[in-house]
Amino acid sequence: MVVNGKSHQGKVYLVGAGLGGIEYLTQWAIAVLQTAEVLIYDALVDASLLDLLPKNCEQIYVGKRGGEKSVKQADINTLLVDHCQLGKRVVRLKSGDPWVFGRIMPELNALHQANCLFEVIPGISAAIASAGLMGIPLTEKEASSGFFVMSGHDPKQWDWSVLSQLETLVILMGGQTLPRLINALIQAGKDPQTTIAISKNAGRGNQQTWVGTLADMVEKTQGHPLSPAVIVIGTVVNQRIMPKFSTLPLAQSRILVTRAADQASQFTDLLTQAGAIVWEMPALEIIPPSDWQPLDQAITVLDQFDWLILTSANGVEFFWQRLREKGLDSRALHSLKIAVVGKKTAKNLQKFGIQPDYIPPNFIADALLEYFPESLTNLKILFPRVESGGRQRLVQDLQAQGAIVTEVPAYQSACPKMMPPEIWQALVNQHIDVITFASSKTVTHFVQLLRQTSLHNQYPDWQDLLTKTAIASIGPQTSERCSQELGRVDLEAEEYTLEGLTAAIINYWQEHPPE
Repeated sequence: MVVNGKSHQGKVYLVGAGLGGIEYLTQWAIAVLQTAEVLIYDALVDASLLDLLPKNCEQIYVGKRGGEKSVKQADINTLLVDHCQLGKRVVRLKSGDPWVFGRIMPELNALHQANCLFEVIPGISAAIASAGLMGIPLTEKEASSGFFVMSGHDPKQWDWSVLSQLETLVILMGGQTLPRLINALIQAGKDPQTTIAISKNAGRGNQQTWVGTLADMVEKTQGHPLSPAVIVIGTVVNQRIMPKFSTLPLAQSRILVTRAADQASQFTDLLTQAGAIVWEMPALEIIPPSDWQPLDQAITVLDQFDWLILTSANGVEFFWQRLREKGLDSRALHSLKIAVVGKKTAKNLQKFGIQPDYIPPNFIADALLEYFPESLTNLKILFPRVESGGRQRLVQDLQAQGAIVTEVPAYQSACPKMMPPEIWQALVNQHIDVITFASSKTVTHFVQLLRQTSLHNQYPDWQDLLTKTAIASIGPQTSERCSQELGRVDLEAEEYTLEGLTAAIINYWQEHPPE
């Protein structure tokens, strides 16, 4: 590749993503991700890491999770070589450490044979760190002088008469074969009362731990999908020491976040910092409208409007996307005043160098009219909104006060096709304490997915799954939808923001601690 008359050689970085979020990345891994031009990543990579990428980075998902559809290894090798030879800075992101069950050698061989530059950046391996996060020392003077790390994917490949004599076993990829692994050890002479610990999603907000013996662990984990999991077997498990309490206000709480996939990380961070175990289930998919023409037409006549009203961060993003498509920038809005609803909407607007002229108090659309800074009579208002026609009440009230409102679809909020299996299982097992809703649409989609999944699994009554779960709402309109769709709402934010919803959950948790 030639840039400005000079040859630009590509390079591939094979990066270990560690256990989960950014806190488990090395500084070098962060720096490389922040300058990547192409990302090729696996299924177990935490979605929050994608926030580190430049906006123009090409992202290629290749799967690589046991039992699920993945891109063939040969095709991944070709992707790496092709993008490198185009002069790109390529990051191949793998969970954990690429040197430990990371299937790194086929990729290194392909790059080496193609004379591609490459570098491997190790990551924190779950094989070792998971034990520490469970409070278990893998080596301890009185209990274990060493440990053996192995794959549990195919129990038949191992000599269990030898493995049963080892002090400490660490097994990866053994969740689906757990009964066979345990049976093989016992049949080889291992004491059934030998202690065993299993960590699922180690280092992530929804980490789970089971501790027991070879005799009872299969029963203890019955009904729990154990992937990705790390299994530790040996007397070192008896040395386990964990803090007896946490001063964080949401310690031990298990909270389900239902925001759109690309909007959940901020809320998850707020809850995790307060000590919660967080599950994410995107109940919205934000996609372009079915037709750009109405918005494009409105943009060509911006000087004919008096006000632009934006009620969501999505509205801001898609409006500016089309503005740029037309070769325009913020200067095209010089004759307009802008009103926004919500702190996040205002913050997104400020990213484009624009300070809103009006933000209603309470951060809700209902307050927009009550405190509007001028008479609405004959004001021409442009309102880019969700295609399904959200905020109809606001539009009607504006028109009732004499405003001339032009509504144009700027985006769609679609319902995902299915509920993730781990979320369904957590609901069935009553493992979720609070379900959060930050918009009316997420309530509707959540119920739709829950009904659909219950029917698919022949579960008699989906409402039974929520009897021990609190319903948390960000504001009055969302609360109204909760009452309609779920029959109740247990807590509502006083300030209608994610920070306000977090505060409301903390207050509720302090009043309703776990039994």
